[in-house]
Amino acid sequence: MTFSLVARCAETGMFGVAISSSSPAVAARCSHARAGVGAVASQNITDPMLGPMALDLMENGMGAAEAVAEVKRRGAFIEYRQVLAVDKAGGTAIHSGPKALGIWTQAEGENVAAGGNLLENDGVPGAIVEGFLAAEGHLGDRLVAALKAGLAAGGEAGPVHSAGLLLVDRQPWPLAELRCDWTEECPVEAVATAWEVYKPQMEAYVQRALDPRDAPSYGVPGDE
Repeated sequence: MTFSLVARCAETGMFGVAISSSSPAVAARCSHARAGVGAVASQNITDPMLGPMALDLMENGMGAAEAVAEVKRRGAFIEYRQVLAVDKAGGTAIHSGPKALGIWTQAEGENVAAGGNLLENDGVPGAIVEGFLAAEGHLGDRLVAALKAGLAAGGEAGPVHSAGLLLVDRQPWPLAELRCDWTEECPVEAVATAWEVYKPQMEAYVQRALDPRDAPSYGVPGDE
């Protein structure tokens, strides 16, 4: 009931996760990223502990493949889980347990890994990876393009209701964390719209945190 990707920008070292699901608030449970370390999606009968576990392992020196192997060893009911990871070298790894739901599959490319369950067809993750590799621009643009490519390829077997985009860069907080936690319309389009609004202001919010003296105003009432 979810399709997602984790990715690294080879030029900037930025990491991101993009995800969509028929379940509510999927990004709140499934998206994990840490600046300078990597990104992880933990999905399919989700165990939210697996994402931070994999990031801790990568922060302590493991690559994505080693970290996912260790998560498989430590995790409870791992046969029900899907875990996707990308590390600071661009290495990727995926675990898809044999009890993942419905049609489930996965795909990997340079700096990107995609996976899903309860899919409309087994070509969805491959379409996501192809969409990411074909896209240009900011990592956020490429993640959105990839998620749209997965949706266009069939996406989930039923309607999706939530989606999210998570980006980390050089700071210990997210550069962007945009979510649509429930809609009867298209959550992927809702997140894409939020990204288009947020993207031009994104660096200003970082500047406000680091040194508000030089941060620009965006005309919000009270924001002079």
